[in-house]
Amino acid sequence: MSDRHPHEHGSHEHAPHGHAPGTPGLRHRLAHLLTPHSHETAGKLDPVLESSARGMRALWVSLAVLGATALAQAVVVAASGSVALLGDTVHNAADALTAVPLGIAFVLGRRAATRRFTYGYGRAEDLAGLVIVLTIAASAAFAAWAAVGRLLDPRPVTQVPAVALAALLGFAGNEWVARYRIRVGREIGSAALVADGLHARTDGFTSLAVLLGAGGSALGWHLADPLVGLAITAAIVLVLRDAAREVFRRVLDAVDPALVDRAEHAVRQVPGVRAVGELRLRWIGHRLRAELTVVVDGEATLRQAHAIAVETEHALLHAVPRLTAALVHADPAPLPGEADPHLALAHHATT
Repeated sequence: MSDRHPHEHGSHEHAPHGHAPGTPGLRHRLAHLLTPHSHETAGKLDPVLESSARGMRALWVSLAVLGATALAQAVVVAASGSVALLGDTVHNAADALTAVPLGIAFVLGRRAATRRFTYGYGRAEDLAGLVIVLTIAASAAFAAWAAVGRLLDPRPVTQVPAVALAALLGFAGNEWVARYRIRVGREIGSAALVADGLHARTDGFTSLAVLLGAGGSALGWHLADPLVGLAITAAIVLVLRDAAREVFRRVLDAVDPALVDRAEHAVRQVPGVRAVGELRLRWIGHRLRAELTVVVDGEATLRQAHAIAVETEHALLHAVPRLTAALVHADPAPLPGEADPHLALAHHATT
């Protein structure tokens, strides 16, 4: 295992490179996790911890804004009887409450790895993303149920100006929250937070649909309100599709192919690397880890091969955003007529 070196990339560890065995103790891991690392100043927060803190801030600010919006809308729902606004209010409340599983996930993600959870608890964030997808689906089902019920039993909507004002308030609150969540989610690499932001953005557009329903009700068209409720349901289903795709890709370890290209390019520039073999990237929460093989001079000593592996990880940490560690294996360049050194593993390969 190589020594640890301070970088600007967070609490990464120079993982084993296929050389000496051993793992750092719990005390060492905790010290490394809690100690700031930077080329510039030792007083800066570790970027990995800072990314979780930013995610938490985004969640609680969003919870406050959407909670206040839903509460104001609920008052108008009680006075007006608008099912379109009811669907929007329920969706806003559900969106606010998704801060709870995400908040728990961000807290868990900051815990140190254990001998059982050797990669840490970052996957809790992906589970939170699944909870968000289920929440969106439930809110769509409720909005559809309320709208169909009102179509079968039409009733006039009262307090139309208040409904229109509540709809505008819902749009403003949701669009602000959506921009904030999506921006922070993309900056820290959190698919769950981005999905939550997309959820909020759809809420904003459904609030505008409520405004159209209020206009139809003002003109005496009683079916306008439940029809807008059904339109809101359709919009929720569309965002459900986008959010589910984002979250399930993350659960299945999908990464942007451009990140793989970027990583390969960086590795090829490392002195001593003759070729890049298999390279894998995976998300653990909003952090990336890499596993790769590099081909080095077959006559290189163990120390020289280790130094190349360390420099390879260093290059990756600079080149790939949100990468926290890389496991680098050095293979010797084959000589003419030499048997494949991995031949003994061939019968373990899956087909």
